[in-house]
Amino acid sequence: MDPTVALASFLLIAPVELPDKTFVATLVLATRYRPLPTWIGVGLAFAVQSTIAVTLGGLLTALPRQPVTAAAGLLFLIGAVVLWRGAAEADRAEADAEEEFGAKAPPAASGFRAVGASFLVLFLAEWGDLSQLLTAGLVVRYQDPVSVFTGAWLALLLVSGIGALAGRALLRLVRLSVVRRIGATVCAVLAVLTLLSAAGVDTPL
Repeated sequence: MDPTVALASFLLIAPVELPDKTFVATLVLATRYRPLPTWIGVGLAFAVQSTIAVTLGGLLTALPRQPVTAAAGLLFLIGAVVLWRGAAEADRAEADAEEEFGAKAPPAASGFRAVGASFLVLFLAEWGDLSQLLTAGLVVRYQDPVSVFTGAWLALLLVSGIGALAGRALLRLVRLSVVRRIGATVCAVLAVLTLLSAAGVDTPL
């Protein structure tokens, strides 16, 4: 495993997911169940989804490298645009997501039932999420599924852990629109580096 690739993956996925439904869903689930079983269930769901994302990225690496790398760069660029354009509506979207997940979460449970309920809610809700697409793109860029999985999953565990333990307090201190713009900037930088790599230019990351 390459720590540099894992760190790069972590630094991309964390700011992308913090203002996303992942964070809000974990926050809502933690109001229904205890934080620890909520976090375990959510983390297991992310492990499965991250595995599928890096597997998809690994399959794409079997295609001709230059066009696939260029496509990954465009994916990062699209992610940057989506995050930046959505920043203005991030705070309102957070309220809508809370209502959505509040309706989906089963009644209060404990122990393995809480773990299972949290797993199921996140597993069903997060397909096609931006972080999954970016994770696949990172595998294409770095050709290192294990390192990308490690960094991406740790980022998801961090974001969900914050949501479970201190989500409400954090929302009072940090505007999600600001975090979303940070994520957009990170995506834009990675898009430029990936497109340069596709053009044959050596890049630092």
